[in-house]
Amino acid sequence: MILSSFKYIPLFMLIILLASTIGCGPQKPDSPQDAPVGNRKSPIAISTIDHENTYIKVVYGQPYRKGRTIFGEWEPYGEVWRTGANEATEITITEPVLMNMEVVDAGTYSIFTIPNKDNWTIILNNGLGQWGAFDYNDQLDAHRFNIPVKTLDTPVEAFTIEFTDLQGSATVMSLTWDVIRIEIPIRFY
Repeated sequence: MILSSFKYIPLFMLIILLASTIGCGPQKPDSPQDAPVGNRKSPIAISTIDHENTYIKVVYGQPYRKGRTIFGEWEPYGEVWRTGANEATEITITEPVLMNMEVVDAGTYSIFTIPNKDNWTIILNNGLGQWGAFDYNDQLDAHRFNIPVKTLDTPVEAFTIEFTDLQGSATVMSLTWDVIRIEIPIRFY
């Protein structure tokens, strides 16, 4: 019955219609105009930790792997990444901390990363409220440091940022997705 309604549509139009609905995979936007703020396909996630008078909060979009090879393919090596999905990931720190042995002042920063096969460049940037990394400006970088890549045996479906339990005044902020884990040491004063 349903197919009889298609008898007047030429065969090539039906093929085009079917190809356009089942043959298209996910596409990354080329500009912020292609991905308006109201078009969030990844949920927002928040990770927090506190120690005495210092509080750290990370807000990020949590994309899913969905069978893709993420680093080196979906997220190319050597290119600035928003470190999540949707808006650029932001970290708020209420008092100075040591992050990878660098003093990071209290404030809110965007976290950008440059994934590479063996290490990632972690970037804390003063440009806030950005969609993706389209308007990333390295002149606004507050801190940059490299962290070695740890390879996992089992892929992780959802991109996750989390803090380990405190060991005295220290924690580790890990970024985990696909078969990659990045561990950033943090020490509270």
